[in-house]
Amino acid sequence: MSTTSSTNPQTTAPAGPSPAAEPGPRPARLIHNEATTEIPVHLLFRDDPAPAPVPVRPAVVGRRQGTGEQPRARRPEAARPRPVPYVDPELTERPARVLPGAAGVAAGFCGAAGCAVTSWWAGVVPPLATQALGLPVHAGAGLGPAQWAAYAAAGALGMFGFGGLARGRTGRAWVLGLFGRYRGTVRRTGLMWVNPLLLRRRVDVRLRHWRSEPMPAADGNGVALRAVTLVVWRVRDTAKATLGVEDHETYLRECVEAALARVPVEPLGTVRSSADVAGDTLTRLVAADAAPVGLEVFSVRPVRVEYAPEVAAAMHRRRIAALDAAQRASVLTSVVDSVEDTVTRLTVRGLVELDDYERKMLVKDLTVAFCAGRGDTGH
Repeated sequence: MSTTSSTNPQTTAPAGPSPAAEPGPRPARLIHNEATTEIPVHLLFRDDPAPAPVPVRPAVVGRRQGTGEQPRARRPEAARPRPVPYVDPELTERPARVLPGAAGVAAGFCGAAGCAVTSWWAGVVPPLATQALGLPVHAGAGLGPAQWAAYAAAGALGMFGFGGLARGRTGRAWVLGLFGRYRGTVRRTGLMWVNPLLLRRRVDVRLRHWRSEPMPAADGNGVALRAVTLVVWRVRDTAKATLGVEDHETYLRECVEAALARVPVEPLGTVRSSADVAGDTLTRLVAADAAPVGLEVFSVRPVRVEYAPEVAAAMHRRRIAALDAAQRASVLTSVVDSVEDTVTRLTVRGLVELDDYERKMLVKDLTVAFCAGRGDTGH
């Protein structure tokens, strides 16, 4: 490749055609003048007339020092929503079918009476018992198939009658199931009759509070903390709380611990507003996580927040140093104001006439005196 140099960029070519000129359009010059700053490198080092474009992904260029160039902002990516705990939507609390307790008592007494009559019919009742009960004398037919069938029917009736009696309490509920299938929830109180073949699981539906053990947490700067929280909650849906999760109390404890790992908390006594914000955020997160399993969370409040053992000593020294620096700044400000007020009063009222040197010495002496006096008072 040959390079053509020109001293005058305004020089024009001759008007007449040159016999040595090549046929076809003449390629544009690469260097036009001294102000040219960019040269297409692929035209200088390649012979292809039309180089193939190379796809380049967009990149973010950081700000270069001293140029004032600002970095190009990235497009904000939409945050992916957290998966919500899934519980069978058909698993909802519904009332179970129960009978009044009088029905069970009546059935039990009928079964007992049937057994007694069958024994008199079979003739197995002792004569003394027959005379005491005033029963007519009966020779008895013996224990045959009919007597055994009557015994079985009366005994089953008595067992079902007395075995199904249950006492409901205020604030307690029973979740009933048969062969692994949910059959309903009993929230009634008093004496009632429940099918004795059903499996009963007792659930506490009262308003409950739980004080957690010290759990790991962190403040806004990432310093390790230990937080004790007070959780106020209750079981809203007994079916989901009992059958939707293995242990709803353990699940709630894990939800509180996970929320503490996401929400920064501050040691109590520092900033009251931050403690309220942290409590509201914890309540919202734990309530959202516990709602799918039938738990209703009213509040999650940190009641004790302290530094972790590995950083407690260092943070204590840091806090003492901050308090000492604040106290020193306050004392120094007060001393400076007092010295300024004293010197101003002396000079304005004309009590003394001071030049610059005497003024400086007076300020120095007053400052030392005031600082020493405040130090003695502090001790």
